[in-house]
Amino acid sequence: MARLAQTAGLTDVQSEILATVRQFVDKEVIPRAQELEHSDSYPTDIVEGMKEMGLFGLTIPEEYGGLGESLLTYALVVEEIARGWMSVSGVINTHFIVAHMISRHGTPEQKQHFLPRMATGEVRGSFSMSEPDLGSDVAAIKTRARKTDDGYVIDGSKMWLTNGGSSNLIALLVKTDEGAEKAHQNLTTFLVEKPEGFGEVAPGLTIPGKIDKMGYKGVDTTEAVFDGYEIGADKVLGEAPGKGFAYMMDGVEVGRVNVAARACGIAIRAFELAVEYAQQRKTFGKAIAEHQAVAFKLAEMATKVEAAHLMMVNAARLKDSGERNDVEAGMAKLIASEYCAEVTQDSFRIHGGYGYSKEYEIERLMREAPFLLIGEGTSEIQKTIISRGLLREYKSRS
Repeated sequence: MARLAQTAGLTDVQSEILATVRQFVDKEVIPRAQELEHSDSYPTDIVEGMKEMGLFGLTIPEEYGGLGESLLTYALVVEEIARGWMSVSGVINTHFIVAHMISRHGTPEQKQHFLPRMATGEVRGSFSMSEPDLGSDVAAIKTRARKTDDGYVIDGSKMWLTNGGSSNLIALLVKTDEGAEKAHQNLTTFLVEKPEGFGEVAPGLTIPGKIDKMGYKGVDTTEAVFDGYEIGADKVLGEAPGKGFAYMMDGVEVGRVNVAARACGIAIRAFELAVEYAQQRKTFGKAIAEHQAVAFKLAEMATKVEAAHLMMVNAARLKDSGERNDVEAGMAKLIASEYCAEVTQDSFRIHGGYGYSKEYEIERLMREAPFLLIGEGTSEIQKTIISRGLLREYKSRS
């Protein structure tokens, strides 16, 4: 059989891109991930390497300087990068979501203004929905944009911005007064340009600092506080107030495929570490891989890795085809994140006491995997999305 997580039907270009990224991960990311993660250091050199490879413009249309590749290509690239270090994939994830939203919903002027510079990595995106008092209940957003003669004034606090300090563009979902009866039709997405850094980065906009996390180190996760922040009406995504929720959900849908890909990457790496260690570590005169208890565990882990990868690929291909994929993306995110946690823990157990040591890579993966259970919607949210889709498709006619 072939090695795990192989994808059938790729073009020569896709295969070449993946081979290049895999080589980059093996040479530049894996050897440095432990040191950078333990010191919570931003991977500046690695990010510069990704810029040189054109990864920031991977899915941006060629007319704007990007490579014009598919969501599937991007997801497979993310899988490879997360196999090396999940935080590095986080650097480009929110950027990709913002670029996707602008490509799909932006005005011609917005596309021309942002996309060429996003393709080179000069402009790097983050996006913001959550707030300190809410998570999945997006309709309860309190941050408000009040219309003025010159545009809008934004007030409120946002939470959990990945790349909040290192980005210079935020896709921001806030409440506006559109007079709609449904709460989500009173939400608008703004494209907020700002300098990189922390503190008061612009009049009325403060990025307080990095949030200290259990894992997912290196990449900065922040709050964003808006206090009388002035912004022009031309920075409304698509110049269409009240449609921000739909635009964000489109972005989150591809984000769920991304999270599934990240989970696959971590699970692949956890399996690689386990199968290698199990053949080196000996007990009772033979490698522990030869003991049935461990051999069966490896078989279960490999099956979970393969299943998660196939569901992630299916969800990406559906999105690329233009079909609705909310259920499939939810399924892929659900199974990949849950299996990732299980495979990582099984690898940790196979490592025994060494798995608890910070000298071993599996210790880092044990702290990173749980993030994927909640990122882009918890497992419970995915089950809600999946069940609603199933009931819509299998609606009783009785």
